[in-house]
Amino acid sequence: METTRRAALEMMSAAALTMAGMTAANAQDQPKPRSRDKSIMWVASPTPCDKNLKVDMGAMRAQMQWFEHNGADGITVLGSGGEYPSFSMAERKSIMEVAGKNKGKMNIMCTTGTCNFPETIELSKHAADHGADCALVVPPFYYKNVSDEGLRKYFSLVLEASPQKLGVHLYHVPGYSGVPLSNGLIASLKHYPNLAGVKDSGDDMAGYVDRVTNFPDLNISSGTFPKLEYGLQHGMSGVLSEGVLLCRPIADMFAASRAGKDIHAEFAKVTAQMDVLYKECPKMEAYGPMKYALSVLMGTPQTFPRPPAVDVTEEQKAAIRKGLEQVKKMG
Repeated sequence: METTRRAALEMMSAAALTMAGMTAANAQDQPKPRSRDKSIMWVASPTPCDKNLKVDMGAMRAQMQWFEHNGADGITVLGSGGEYPSFSMAERKSIMEVAGKNKGKMNIMCTTGTCNFPETIELSKHAADHGADCALVVPPFYYKNVSDEGLRKYFSLVLEASPQKLGVHLYHVPGYSGVPLSNGLIASLKHYPNLAGVKDSGDDMAGYVDRVTNFPDLNISSGTFPKLEYGLQHGMSGVLSEGVLLCRPIADMFAASRAGKDIHAEFAKVTAQMDVLYKECPKMEAYGPMKYALSVLMGTPQTFPRPPAVDVTEEQKAAIRKGLEQVKKMG
């Protein structure tokens, strides 16, 4: 039964791609940038689960195909958008293995951070062995108000023990972790050759500008869409949950930026599309609504979030369908 479901998911995803006029040849018309390059568009990919809350690997393969055909340079496996704290060590390894085998030409960023350095190192080594191009490492988030010296020691242990081929990106996401990463901390780790960048998912635009200014040789990725225009203007990347539903227009924006074109009009257009989606469904960024909306776009069965996240409501489903139709009419 599971094999049949997986095959059906992949067939439906392929059919949806064909209907949208996107072929494998179109997806591969440009080489994908690699993890040490900048101006990479990573989609913060959801982790699909079936109604029994087990990881649906068939749906995951279909999602990866969808994102690649819609122009994504790569995906983040098990990021915040992928509910990484909700999965066991064994599950996280299995998910990375499937992602690595089905990455195509995409760049894989795998979140390997945990609350302790031995498991973070173990997951980082496993990711490197199974196709990850880089790791995203959140600070140990149980303890709050920890010193920069404590964080420096933690990240140093991870950087020293991780495979050198694996670019390590620090994860500044104080809204979730409660542990912000200071510029002083980043500066204290710059001597590690495998430190590739920082994903900045904070809400402080001034802080992001300051990071880009102070660390131009690192990849200071926009983790939230409002910072993206500035980031692209300065050659930086983006790791975006918005790419789940607006993959193609955001990918086009990245392509235009890499070609040296002005992207302000494209940025404004995507912002308007997002405004429509969030007006219709104010909780669109929540895991249940996001997964449902992606299934509508792909024409595949619904997938589900894990507790403590809650599933999409029937009212939200109707709002999401309405919002997606409006965005489609916007072109």
